[in-house]
Amino acid sequence: MGDREVDDALARSFLVGGPVNVGVQTVEPSSLFRISSRALTVAARRDSRVSWAIAEFLTRRLYENLEQTAVNAFGSVRQRVAAHLLDLASAQQEPAGRLAARVSQQELADAAGTVREVVARVLRELRTMGIIATAADRIVILDATRLYAESRATAGGVTLVAWTATQVTDTPAGWRQPGMRKA
Repeated sequence: MGDREVDDALARSFLVGGPVNVGVQTVEPSSLFRISSRALTVAARRDSRVSWAIAEFLTRRLYENLEQTAVNAFGSVRQRVAAHLLDLASAQQEPAGRLAARVSQQELADAAGTVREVVARVLRELRTMGIIATAADRIVILDATRLYAESRATAGGVTLVAWTATQVTDTPAGWRQPGMRKA
């Protein structure tokens, strides 16, 4: 996990419901900033920049969750397999920080909603790309960054939420279908 991921993992539990029993393990050197919930609340009430930073953080987390929902519901098998491998490997991290998932092809197929043969093909492609290595009892993630990129909704062109505000106004917008004339 990079600094941002550690920050997100710890801050998420803190901002949502206060202190909880959370464990985080990093893959690379990281630093941790700790602030009490009382001090953060006071700072947010006194300084709009702190409130804005919290709002940005929560918005970023919301979009990350929506993106993961898009992968789970509409993503390709490759995206779903990559995301599941990362989830499993994060929970089963080996000594020396090596990421590995102890999972069978059939278990991956069940989790991704497909058949074992399709998962075998995806794993072969990821292995050929140098992203993973397979062994009889586990799948070792050699390049977590690239596997993460493979798992993202935008990697396959799937977008759950896409909206661009082009104009802000206080008058109601008139919705029209293409080709219809305004009355």
